[in-house]
Amino acid sequence: MRDTEILGRETQPVRYDDEPVFKRSKWGTNRYYYNPGNPVGLALIIITLLFAGTMMILMANRAGPFKPAPAPTPWSPPQYDYAPPSPSSSPPGR
Repeated sequence: MRDTEILGRETQPVRYDDEPVFKRSKWGTNRYYYNPGNPVGLALIIITLLFAGTMMILMANRAGPFKPAPAPTPWSPPQYDYAPPSPSSSPPGR
């Protein structure tokens, strides 16, 4: 007698594609979490951890987008390049 006849149904290999990517939290909230039983959910968990770790390292080293702005240079006015008008032979206003 075969095992499937005892069970009364055909046994299927476990398919992870049937698992949802997100599962509802059982803590009584309406929040969802990544399902590590699904390959996409597991990949999202790994990507999230790598991203968060990289951001923490960048913040600790004050690098990348967390690099402080360069110190502003002090204000220096432009050079005064005024030349007096040339003397004319006729008086002004005539």
